[in-house]
Amino acid sequence: MRIVDFRSDTVTHPTPEMRRAMAEAELGDDVYGDDPTVNRLQEMAAERLGKQAAVFVASGTMGNFVAALTHCGRGDEMIVGDKAHMFNAEGGGASALGGIAYHTVPNDDRGMLDPDDVEAAVRPIDSHYAPTGMIALENTHNSCGGAALTQEDTRTIADVARRHGVPLHLDGARIFNAAVHLETPVSELVQDADSVSFCLSKGLSGPVGSLLCGSNEFIDRAHRWRKTIGGGMRQVGIVAAAGIVALDTMVERLAEDHTNARRLSKGLSRIPGISIDPNDSHTNLVFFDVVDGNPADLARRLWERGIKGGKPTRKWRFVLHYGITPDDVDYALDIIESTLRKHAST
Repeated sequence: MRIVDFRSDTVTHPTPEMRRAMAEAELGDDVYGDDPTVNRLQEMAAERLGKQAAVFVASGTMGNFVAALTHCGRGDEMIVGDKAHMFNAEGGGASALGGIAYHTVPNDDRGMLDPDDVEAAVRPIDSHYAPTGMIALENTHNSCGGAALTQEDTRTIADVARRHGVPLHLDGARIFNAAVHLETPVSELVQDADSVSFCLSKGLSGPVGSLLCGSNEFIDRAHRWRKTIGGGMRQVGIVAAAGIVALDTMVERLAEDHTNARRLSKGLSRIPGISIDPNDSHTNLVFFDVVDGNPADLARRLWERGIKGGKPTRKWRFVLHYGITPDDVDYALDIIESTLRKHAST
């Protein structure tokens, strides 16, 4: 059976070039800092993002958590959007394990924070209040349609952070999608952030891993926190090698995913029973509503026909990624339309 998997860009498999690089990687012990392949990947990441240094971590969640632990002390607050991945989808780790409180402010429909809201959320120096330890943005924004924040957007929030002497962290899990969409060098998009994390294992198609980037001093302290939470790995150059290939070969390819996302959005807009504004698809994430029938039943029927990604709720998210072709999109649209037609008749 033909499978088209829209669940996430995390389902991507390494490219043949990545697999060869993994098999041939020169290895050492990264806890000792002598894995040459990891060191090369970290240097590449820091250079690409215009930062002094980087540290390899197992996941985006780990990267964001290490950033929070490095910027904040126990009892501090971090200001995040109410729709932020760091707040909604990372297990509450900063609070549960780091003793850091979340102070949420509203995200708009692009994932942007109102600088006036952020300004008002910064705590005054007073023993009654938890000190503000960090402000965080997300680019692209997972829960806001994959919208991309511009350099000016980030600078607006960075200006607030600087006025109060508070660091700005950027959850850039899909920051390269933003850079391709905006046709802006990634280093310019993140230059006003004190730290930034990005994922290798989403659109860049690496098998595992993320990078946390910042100043030399910040990364030195981040290494300690990575070790504390069990993130020190040994011959991890095996997977870092795939990350090097990802940065070298997979960034510009992201434009194909964006084109396929628009193709999918336009096709879905023509199917009765689905509500979507195709103009809301900015990068590789497609959000739409199933307005007819039982979404859980429809998701099950589509899964049985090889289309993965449906949910038991009315709002669905399909993600375009390496391995999904324009023909796959057209095939999936035919299956979705025919399944919805049968679903409605029963």
